[in-house]
Amino acid sequence: MAALEVLETGVLTTVQDAGRVGHASLGVGRSGAADAVSYALANRLVANPPGAAALEATLGGLRVRARGAVTAAVTGAPGPVGVDGRAAAVNTVLHLRDGAELRVGVPDRGLRSYLAVRGGVSVPPVLGSRSTDTLAGLGPDRVTPGTVLPVGAPPPTPPVVDLAPDAAFPGHEVELRVVLGPRHDWFTPDAVHTLLNGVYVVSDRTDRVGARLLGPPLPRARAGELPSEGMVPGALQIPHDGDPVLFLADHPVTGGYPVIAVVVSADLRWAAQARPGTRLRFRRLR
Repeated sequence: MAALEVLETGVLTTVQDAGRVGHASLGVGRSGAADAVSYALANRLVANPPGAAALEATLGGLRVRARGAVTAAVTGAPGPVGVDGRAAAVNTVLHLRDGAELRVGVPDRGLRSYLAVRGGVSVPPVLGSRSTDTLAGLGPDRVTPGTVLPVGAPPPTPPVVDLAPDAAFPGHEVELRVVLGPRHDWFTPDAVHTLLNGVYVVSDRTDRVGARLLGPPLPRARAGELPSEGMVPGALQIPHDGDPVLFLADHPVTGGYPVIAVVVSADLRWAAQARPGTRLRFRRLR
């Protein structure tokens, strides 16, 4: 069986798939690839079935060695990719000989890159998923140097394209469409106007759980607290300190702070790709 020997991991590398679906009633979130579009593209390039596990690298720094011949693809945040010291391209099919080294460098834009291998990363599933949930501590451990990850049996259908285009990644400013949240009436009309017309910056307190944002305050119209209620990816929760928290893939299943708005599903990939320092503008979807 082929495998990937992990040599370097950068800031954070985890195994991710389409997520752990259907366990919210048990307090288990979905997790899964933070940028589901880039993850799915990587799998399509190597002709994997939907849901095959891949590697998600934050800010690059990933280096692996193929044990046996491996077919791979790197998608997501655009940046330098190399095979045995030679430049390669993102969003293409890469054929690695036994012993070849693949490097994913620090991206020029965006935050998260995806490395899919034909056959998928074949670690044992937990509750039907191979995703690492960094909040709940479920799934495989975070990938560390020296880890050897088995590659599954290749699917019967070969790759049908050598490369695939992707949407242009935004740079220092990202516009996210939102719908007003279930508790927007907990905030003053001025607060809602500020959210939809101001600029918020992704702080360095961002991870797979969520991104803490910095920007103009959003005053409440009501005092008191809410009973905990269900949370979804993209929820903009406003704690007492006023700094919004934008929930991402490993968000908690419930939360007690009011949600002023929710980023629409189609824009979640850009929320997940916003690195610290990125300026966010929220626009109401009508």
